[in-house]
Amino acid sequence: MTTAQGAPGGTATLAGRTVARIGFGAMQLERADRDAAVTVLRRAVEQGVNHIDTAQFYGPGTSNTLIRAALHPYAEDLTLVSKVGAEHRDGGLTLAQRPEQLRAAVEANLTTLGTDHLAVVNLRRADAPPGLLAEGDQIVPIDDQLAVMLELREEGKIGAIGLSHVNAAQLSSALPVGIACVQNAYSLLDRTSEPVLDLCREHAIAWVPYFPLGSAFPQIPKVTDHPEVITTAKSLNATPAQVALSWLLASYDQTLLIPGTADPSHLDENLAAGGVRLTPEQVKALDGIAS
Repeated sequence: MTTAQGAPGGTATLAGRTVARIGFGAMQLERADRDAAVTVLRRAVEQGVNHIDTAQFYGPGTSNTLIRAALHPYAEDLTLVSKVGAEHRDGGLTLAQRPEQLRAAVEANLTTLGTDHLAVVNLRRADAPPGLLAEGDQIVPIDDQLAVMLELREEGKIGAIGLSHVNAAQLSSALPVGIACVQNAYSLLDRTSEPVLDLCREHAIAWVPYFPLGSAFPQIPKVTDHPEVITTAKSLNATPAQVALSWLLASYDQTLLIPGTADPSHLDENLAAGGVRLTPEQVKALDGIAS
């Protein structure tokens, strides 16, 4: 399947590949109707999306299976990115941080996606909230995890290594192995990962913020409810979500967004955020609202 011309939000570089700065996150597909999920995936690609972020533990395997159904055989320029560090067991999500579990997760992703290579695989750490916290044999040194990721890269099963939910010290220690991207929680209102973003800027590492609009976790506020965001949106004839996404794009030229949805109209709204242009005055005002 070929992808369309045009790149929502412009382009940036991920693991040596040129990708649209607004991609697609597949997590929400696990709860979607199959036909709706296939439709929205194909619509995203038709509109220029060539970066899809997924994980075997979304479902488990549901999101990957839907991506395969919608887009296989994959276009050469389609960048498939997955994440390891968790798995489904006994009907629930649990951590899978040990090296052999990371390898098994990569193999499972390859199988369900129907490919022999993933452009990037992100290692999701579990040292701090929100989310599951490592305990017992799930407390694994990052060097041990990176060792197996390097093996997988050398074997050609993954093209590049990314990190997720890490602090600046962890990113610094991992730099020698070559880090393609970092996925951390980050938004207009939650900038606790700013030191990590600063390191990404310094080393030209792609920055992939999740929870860009906030989340259900109480400590992560909803960006679209903030008065300054709402006021800015009205002045631009845009939605508050588009303003929040546009601010992220403006903050660093290697920022990649992966908003997800199973609703075609919501998809169109997300992709249109790439065309929202904030004035310098608006950027300054939004810069000042972080708690």
